[in-house]
Amino acid sequence: PLLAGLCGGSASGKTTVATRIIEALDVPWVVLLSMDSFYKVLDEGQQALAARSDYNFDHPDAFDFELLVSVLRKLKKGKSVKVPVYDFTTHSRRREWKTVYGANVIVFEGILAFANKELLKLLDMKVFVDTDSDIRLVRRLQRDIMERGRDVAGVIKQYNKFVKPAFEQYIEPTVQVADIVVPRGGENFVALDLIVQHVHSQL
Repeated sequence: PLLAGLCGGSASGKTTVATRIIEALDVPWVVLLSMDSFYKVLDEGQQALAARSDYNFDHPDAFDFELLVSVLRKLKKGKSVKVPVYDFTTHSRRREWKTVYGANVIVFEGILAFANKELLKLLDMKVFVDTDSDIRLVRRLQRDIMERGRDVAGVIKQYNKFVKPAFEQYIEPTVQVADIVVPRGGENFVALDLIVQHVHSQL
């Protein structure tokens, strides 16, 4: 299977790009895997911090890279895997895990998709979704307030304290390893067409 990785800042439009690529590919057996599923389980102290918007969800330590790499390795071998289901409103993993079956194309997206050496080795294609920081902040405000039940002050506090510094330190520098950079995210249909053509040629 071909494993394509999509990286970019929070609310840069990675999921939109991934979905549009999958729709345009129009091949059977495509899997979309999100890095968000691989947040570590928080202990009580971390849960309390998260409730106050004081836990850093944008740092590499927040993710279970070991589990993520083992899941992607199995998918690349065509095996089926169990993937955790993460609940953003409660900052916790749900009891039930979902089963993901082997596919011809695996599209993996996440803010730190390029931040781990073992993970990078598995990616056949690396796409960086590059969206202006103002647009990302506005989208994040809308999403976190409407979908995740947060308040404006909490979202802005988290953005300034964790999201922006993590982007500058861990996410933005990884643009150097990307094969393709997509400015303006899901609105860039020319770039999306090129990616789809490339995946077709690889298949």
